[in-house]
Amino acid sequence: MSDSVGTGETGAGGLRITAVTCVKNEGPFLLEWIAFNRLIGVTDFLFYSNDCDDGTDALLDALAARGMVVHLPNPAEGRNYQMEALKDARHQPVVANADWVWIADVDEFLNIHVGDHTIPALIAACGDPRAISLNFQFFANDGVGDYVDAPVIAQFQRSHNPDIWCGDVAIEVKSLVRRDFPLHYYGAHRPFFKKTLAADKRPTWTDGSGREVPHKFLVAANTRRIRRFPAQGARAHATLNHYALRSLDSYLVKNDRGDVNRENRAFDDTYWRERNDPAFEDTSIQRYLPALTQALEALKSDPEIRALHDDCVARHRARRDALLEQDSYRAMREALARASTLPPAEEALIAELGLAP
Repeated sequence: MSDSVGTGETGAGGLRITAVTCVKNEGPFLLEWIAFNRLIGVTDFLFYSNDCDDGTDALLDALAARGMVVHLPNPAEGRNYQMEALKDARHQPVVANADWVWIADVDEFLNIHVGDHTIPALIAACGDPRAISLNFQFFANDGVGDYVDAPVIAQFQRSHNPDIWCGDVAIEVKSLVRRDFPLHYYGAHRPFFKKTLAADKRPTWTDGSGREVPHKFLVAANTRRIRRFPAQGARAHATLNHYALRSLDSYLVKNDRGDVNRENRAFDDTYWRERNDPAFEDTSIQRYLPALTQALEALKSDPEIRALHDDCVARHRARRDALLEQDSYRAMREALARASTLPPAEEALIAELGLAP
């Protein structure tokens, strides 16, 4: 695995690989995500942040001062934060000078199954195409209530059947994009080329098994499926582990981040239940844990970085405590803890078929 620092130096395979992400109040989880991505070969990071009040900005600024990341305020003037950031990112040197660009969120971890488990190994296994799209695998909360300051990839080990999610065999992706991709614009899940691009100019583009992506996905022919395709058989070389829920405590804080005043609002548990299916055990990503533990300790050996991380953790817990002073959030936590682990659509189908106990 690569241990190269994200300072613009080439990493494993001589490649510069830039990860681009948008964050809001992700402070407690930043160091793990950075350390993990450095292990798999990411050499550079571009973070866009907006409206953070948990110490995320301060931690990113300290990392930027050490040359580990580039940190910019999100340029969005409205609420289309991610797309405005990606539009800006294309013109940033850390992206423009990269051999490959990886656009992902801080709760997403690329789990590579081939070679030395790095992005260059994945690229080689896929035949060095111009883009690689990797299917999500949503990891369940699996009964973890309390937030603890420990690697997310160690805490959550169960997911839905990775071939099927909520009864759908087509599952969303995130994408690695090579420098010479005929880019029209970056999307959050995939790049786009112009619809007028001649057929013989279309880029080589594979799934996580090195197979050509489906034609309709390639040309974005079906607006309902342009960011997804069937996951069965598509994960031989890599899977994208998505920890959208984490602990109950962290989910409350995440919910608050996007809904700053929940008092007197109705609560819908659909998002939680769709991602909290623990039917399948998968611990394969824990192959990275020994190296990740060492990498985190190395980052925290800098006293300022450790202090800023610890401050983010303390603020995360303090926000949880403040939320639980509200009746609505206490009720939400209790409802989530006892919610069915069957996705709503699956539960409805079972009932319709008369299979419910």
